[in-house]
Formats: sequence, structure tokens, C-alpha cells
Amino acid sequence: MSSQGGWGSSKEFLDLVKSIGEANSQAEEERLVASEIEMLKRRNVEPDLPHKKMEEYIIRLVYIEMLGHDASFGYIQAVKMTHDDNLLLKRSGYLAVTLFLNKDYDLIILIVNTIQKDLKSDNYLVCCAALTAVCKLLNEETIPAVLPQVVELLTHPKELVRNKAVMALHRFHQRAPSTGSQLILCDKDPSVMSAAVCALFDPVTADAQGYKNFTTSFVSILKQVAEHQLPNLYDYHQTPAPFNQCVLAEILKRSDANSNIGNAILYECICIITTIHVSPRLLEVATEITSRFVKSENHN
Repeated sequence: MSSQGGWGSSKEFLDLVKSIGEANSQAEEERLVASEIEMLKRRNVEPDLPHKKMEEYIIRLVYIEMLGHDASFGYIQAVKMTHDDNLLLKRSGYLAVTLFLNKDYDLIILIVNTIQKDLKSDNYLVCCAALTAVCKLLNEETIPAVLPQVVELLTHPKELVRNKAVMALHRFHQRAPSTGSQLILCDKDPSVMSAAVCALFDPVTADAQGYKNFTTSFVSILKQVAEHQLPNLYDYHQTPAPFNQCVLAEILKRSDANSNIGNAILYECICIITTIHVSPRLLEVATEITSRFVKSENHN
């Protein structure tokens, strides 16, 4: 332990963090960072680096960039780490490239093949790392290269993978609407179902008529929430899945109170609100609408 710090980092790195934190001036910080950058430039080109050291050097590069300094000399090392068979190195590499790069960076082309391979991996943690990366790194030109694999992962046995696949498809639709929506709304896991509801908001908003056949599923989801059928894990302050209930607030805000059908929709929302645990604000809005109903000259 004399040569190691906490969190699995070397004492050398933790001393650097401590020194920068205690720096008395910007000039002193820049001197410390410049020294760190020169050291990393030398060590990153050393052959046969131990895996532990490779991981730490990438983390140190991330730290340098977090401080606002340029660490682009090490980007290629992060890309190379995504190719590694070691799970810890691969995940560290993916984390680094998602922080270092953006969808239009030239180096992205070097990891598309790796992402394609990792999306087919038998190790669900590798799949998850690749799915997280595609949300940040792929653009309209590179999305088609991985779209079939991501769609296939919607039926993966692990709910975490299915969840991330839904989020990836959501991101694809935002960046390239031409890819279409390939989501499966009804999933046995509530987290995947919730992710799908969020992902469907954009396409439904753009083309409500095209998603009319989803109405039964949406109602079924709301019913599950209202009847407290979801595990307690999804409760928030004793309220069942409140983030799936936000649709009610949107309906109350958008419905036309000057028409019978608009008022009928508002009435149904109020009926739902009276049977589930909702926020005080939603109750207040429902009360205001009910008051308008009572005072209305319309017999309906």
C-alpha cells in the first residue's frame, strides 16, 4: 500500500491531484500540468505497458482535459484501448473516447468496426459499453453501419442491454430521422418500457396519426402505473413511476377546453388523477379544470 493510493490509482497520480488542488496560482497549476503532459507523452509510447498502467494513463489524460488542457496527443491511445480484449481496458477506452471525441471527429472511423464486433459480443458488459459509445460518437453517415445490430439487441436476454439499445435507437432517430423508429414498446422489464416511452415521444409528436396503434399500449402502461403493478423500485417518494405520469400534465396543458371532445379528454385525465398518486401541481391543475366544469353553462 505504500506505493498505491486509494480507488486503485497510484500514489503518484493522487499526489498530482492533491498538488493541483492546493496550487496557489494559475501559473503553478499550469506548471504541474505541463510536467504531467510531458510524462504522459513519454510513457504512452512505451512498449508492453501493464494493463493497470494503461488504464491509469488514460484516466490521467481525462483528468488533464477536465482541467481545460489539451490531451489530444493521447486520443489514439484511447481508441486503441477500445480494441483490447481485456474488459477493463475496453470499457476504459470507450469511456475515454466518448469524453474526448465527438461524432464528427476523424478518429471515429477507426472504432466503427470495433463497435460492430462488440455489439455482437457474448459478454453483456461489452455490449453495454459499445451501446453507450454509439449514442455519443456516431453521426448520420455511420449510424447505418451499426443499426441492424442495435435493433437485434432489443431482444437481448439482459434488460440492461435492451434498455441501452432503446436509448441508442432514440439517439439515432434524433440524429438521423430517416433511420426510422424500430422500438418495441411493451417489454417485461419496466425500465426498458419506460425508456421506450421516452424514445417514442419525438416521433409521436411529429406524426401522431402514424402511432395511433400504440394507444392501447400507452393506456396499458398508464394502467399498470396507476394500479401500482410496477415494483417498488420504481416508486419515487411513495409515488409510482412519476416520470411515466408526466404525460398527464402534457395532456392537461394541450387539450382544447372549448370543444366537447377536448373537455372529454380533460375529464378522463382528471379521472386518472383521482386514482393515482400525483404531484400537488397536477392536483391543482385538475382542481382548476374541475371548477371550470362546474361553472360551465354547457350541460355536458
